[in-house]
Amino acid sequence: MTDSQQLLADYVRNGSDEAFRELVTRYLALVYSTALRLVGGDTHRAEDVAQTVFVDLARKACTLPADVMLGGWLHRDTCFVASKTMRSERRRQSRERQAVEMNSSQDHSELALMHVAPLLDEAINRLGAEDRTAILLRFFEQRDLRSVGNALGSTEDAARMRVNRALEKLHSLLTHRGVTLSAAALGTVLTAEAVTAAPVGLAVTISSVALASAATGTGTTLTFLKAITMTKFQAGIIGAIVVASVLAPLVIEHQAQVRLHEENQSLHQQIAQLEADNKHLSSRIIQVKSALAPRLPAPPMQVTNPPSALAAEDSQPTNTNLYARFKDKAPKLTAEQVESYLKANRRNAASLLAAYRTTADPALLKEAMEKYPDDPQVAFEAVFAKDLSPEQQRQWLAAFEQAASDNALANYLSALNYFKSGQIDQGVQELTAASGKQFNDYTLNRYQEDEEAYLAAGYSQADAKAIASMQLVVPQFAQLKQLGRDTVDLANAYSQAGDTTSAQAVLQMAANMGQSYANPSAGEQLLGQLVGMAVENMALNAMNPNSPYGSNGQTVQDRLNQLAQQKAAIQQINQQFTPLQQTMSDQDWINYTDRRMLFGEAAAEQWIVSKYGQQ
Repeated sequence: MTDSQQLLADYVRNGSDEAFRELVTRYLALVYSTALRLVGGDTHRAEDVAQTVFVDLARKACTLPADVMLGGWLHRDTCFVASKTMRSERRRQSRERQAVEMNSSQDHSELALMHVAPLLDEAINRLGAEDRTAILLRFFEQRDLRSVGNALGSTEDAARMRVNRALEKLHSLLTHRGVTLSAAALGTVLTAEAVTAAPVGLAVTISSVALASAATGTGTTLTFLKAITMTKFQAGIIGAIVVASVLAPLVIEHQAQVRLHEENQSLHQQIAQLEADNKHLSSRIIQVKSALAPRLPAPPMQVTNPPSALAAEDSQPTNTNLYARFKDKAPKLTAEQVESYLKANRRNAASLLAAYRTTADPALLKEAMEKYPDDPQVAFEAVFAKDLSPEQQRQWLAAFEQAASDNALANYLSALNYFKSGQIDQGVQELTAASGKQFNDYTLNRYQEDEEAYLAAGYSQADAKAIASMQLVVPQFAQLKQLGRDTVDLANAYSQAGDTTSAQAVLQMAANMGQSYANPSAGEQLLGQLVGMAVENMALNAMNPNSPYGSNGQTVQDRLNQLAQQKAAIQQINQQFTPLQQTMSDQDWINYTDRRMLFGEAAAEQWIVSKYGQQ
């Protein structure tokens, strides 16, 4: 166990504030530097992101595995928090602009990192678990190779080889995005410029606020941080006024009041901007919370069994022919082929799940369930395991909810399970509990881990990407569509019972669930996007078409028209993309899948259509 893991364990077991403050001191530079890159150099916003990340650590510490590589976990959470903070379109445009500018730059100094910065952390997150950990330990935690080897459970020489291989992979990912630095130059830049010193005093402030937030469980961390800053400022001004009153009471006091007014006005503007951003990101949550919760006990409803597959209209855009060489015959790996991959990853939860998916060997899933019952992705896979009794499936749904308490998907799957068993009230409670939570179906993680398994088995990069994309099973799509149907049926039952308020609240929950998938994001599949649109469409069709919808003045009918246009656009781009698959080169397949993981499948298909349409 590393020193950091021991500190984390001390905080979890004993609630040691000293241990947590030491962790903040050790990792603040890593988190702050990452945040600073991702928010475009805005130091104030980077401090806010760092604050939120360490609050996450304080709250989730008890759920982390004992062998967690804390630097890797903090880096990923920083990327997630920063991506929520920055508007996605502005970040996307910035990355493309910086990539173009990098083509004309060969500077290996601080200027080089400035060009690489918008792309660096996303590229690091694209690496496999071992490579990502090696990069973070060597360049971000700034450890020597012996220390890296100890953390990875290997020797100094093995650590040197691992870091060099990881650097080559990182260089390859950045090259695909237009960055022209060599691997050696990239290593030099990371060594010299990857970590930026955090502002003096920030570690103390973050530790205090994170510990207080973890203790109270409140969600007002950023506002609290600003309040602390405001209080200190006002205290300083008041002190200045007292001193100044001795020397020049009238003039100095007036000037201080003016400065105080200006500073307070600036702080109010910052708080107003923060509130506006939160309102924009949480509009769907506000809609649900503004409605009354559905009445319990719920009226009886006819529960339908989920279909064996999705409807044909939703299945149309799936790319079953992603790669001609593997059409209709995506290969499964053998036990011998995955053994080296499992050994390299010390049979951790992610590698066992990837080996299970790429071999279809249920023994590997069973091993993961026995060894890592508290891992959210293990619980997710276990929920869909074959031959589970209803009681076992209920237990794994409960485990999924506990391991991923901030993930709405756990509540949605649990709600469907309750509806299928006739426990309608419990299902309604799960739908209500999902309101306001994040949504993650682990598609991006599962794809990346499967790709790594195929690469370890000797497949080329293009083949590994194509196979991982084609063979990835997404059982949650059918489940969520069925839950959408059941939720609309529940709303109809409320309406027939004369409770229109509860009916509207349930329909809004269904619409929000659909929007969780309908809005494209990194790694999002077109099929998932269409499922989300179908669920939202079902909910909207049960509403009054002339009633207001959302916070931008739309009506229900306006949103229905918008969904119809989006669906038509998706189908059009997919029809143009499908025949081009047979003509794409290996490098185009690599670039396509990379773009798909970064920007979503629709954006990746549009890129292929645009490229080949110009030839």
